[in-house]
Amino acid sequence: MLNLTVNGDARQFPGPLTVRALLELLGLDPAKIALERNREIVPRSTYALVDIADGDQLEIVHFIGGGNKPVPADDDSFVVAGRRFHSRLLVGTGKYRDFEETAAAIEASGAEIVTVAVRRVNIATPGQPMLVDYVSPRKYTFLPNTAGCYTADDAVRTLRLAREAGGWNLVKLEVLGDKVTLYPDMVETLEATKALIKDGFDVMVYCSDDPLLAKRLEDLGACAIMPLAAPIGSGLGIQNPINIRLIIEAAKVPVLVDAGVGTASDAAIAMELGCDGVLMNTAIAEAKDPILMAQAMKHAIAAGRLAYRAGRMPKKRYGDPSSPVGGII
Repeated sequence: MLNLTVNGDARQFPGPLTVRALLELLGLDPAKIALERNREIVPRSTYALVDIADGDQLEIVHFIGGGNKPVPADDDSFVVAGRRFHSRLLVGTGKYRDFEETAAAIEASGAEIVTVAVRRVNIATPGQPMLVDYVSPRKYTFLPNTAGCYTADDAVRTLRLAREAGGWNLVKLEVLGDKVTLYPDMVETLEATKALIKDGFDVMVYCSDDPLLAKRLEDLGACAIMPLAAPIGSGLGIQNPINIRLIIEAAKVPVLVDAGVGTASDAAIAMELGCDGVLMNTAIAEAKDPILMAQAMKHAIAAGRLAYRAGRMPKKRYGDPSSPVGGII
């Protein structure tokens, strides 16, 4: 018998076994997962060749992937890491009642990029539905993120598994500092950014609204800067518009507000500041009607972007009549 640790649980299997044979015993499709053996990723092409040894520690995570929707050349699109997107609304996939609601909300939002967390496969119920059964990576660009990571090492390890599963280099990095505020730990974030860029990833980085740290991330090679509007899941809206604007003015890469948006007006404000996009999850998923809120956010993003492009009127201290004063009876 082989004594193994699989996704943190001690289990016994009859030996000898290859990785492929183990996956068959677990009822898992090799095309939908990534596997790490003793903290080293096992390439999918070698599953039939790699032998499992007694005492091995295995991590098996869900498949993730991505796709890029073609857009007309004359659209007001934006580019991240050489990839062009038309929708400036990015959405998460957590907190919904079920996968059906997730898929319907994403469709209503018009988003092209969806963030996905990398989680262990539940090997006790291998036939359990997965996100990719409802939200197709052929239709949307999946953006693997490191939600729940509190160290640079855990974040880098998570995204290496994500790349093995789906083959995408475009990822979203977040390294949290504590479980109360969910603010980013910028020291760990900087270290993880360095490691991921060295490893060939295109890194979009969740960060504080500090213009100096945002610039450091860009200098390291981040392909997008994602300052928070307010704490994750708070719905407080943009708390520091001045800093967001300073980050935008200094950046040569896209700037997207990430976290803290609560309603459509918050999204419009972010776009009016000049952000290239907004990423949100809770604002849609925890609305009374997520589908309707997804539609509202879609329109708010479009309206805010149009207002930014149009250029708002100057603010004035006194009234200024809109009708001519000459010729009054």
